[in-house]
Amino acid sequence: MAELEITQNQSLMPKLIDYLSSLLQRVAEANDINGRFQPQKISVFHGLTRPNISIQNYLERIFKYANCSPSCFVVAYVYLDRFTQCQPSLPINSFNIHRLLITSVMIAAKFMDDMYYNNAYYAKVGGISTTEMNFLEVDFLFGLGFRLNVTPTTFQTYCSYLQKEMLLLQPPLNSSLCMGRSPKLQYICFNEDDSSSQQQQQQQQLVV
Repeated sequence: MAELEITQNQSLMPKLIDYLSSLLQRVAEANDINGRFQPQKISVFHGLTRPNISIQNYLERIFKYANCSPSCFVVAYVYLDRFTQCQPSLPINSFNIHRLLITSVMIAAKFMDDMYYNNAYYAKVGGISTTEMNFLEVDFLFGLGFRLNVTPTTFQTYCSYLQKEMLLLQPPLNSSLCMGRSPKLQYICFNEDDSSSQQQQQQQQLVV
């Protein structure tokens, strides 16, 4: 199954990191352009300047030092997708993606893993202060509405999507991570309260 292949096959992790980096880079760049024409709210995740480290190198750093389970990166991606749905005025861009990444992975590790590092450690990995890490965690949780649970169906859907796109290595931009998308046009997310038949229909739309 897709979720087993991605999260249990360590050889796939570098490819997953590459794909997520590529997707988030494209989304951030697209929203940078959109920000010139549409107002975007400034939040605690927003830096004054673009970080010097690339998204790929930053995600590789997190993967190297966080020592969290592979599933955490899939769940962190789910959280990012949910966050952008709940906070449409805070799209992912080049000024906030790094802080959003370190925060989402840390929260995913706390929720998914039996053993995990504390906020101070993640702050060092992310290159920020412990105080800022604490603020980011609280703000992210409220931004999610504390919706941390990821059902097996949701997890499998994201894994299937990621595995399919990893084979293509051509991340689409029509993701709900990209600003200005109607919830009905989301590429990945679906209503977890929908019936199984509705979920299957939406999963079929992923292939389109």
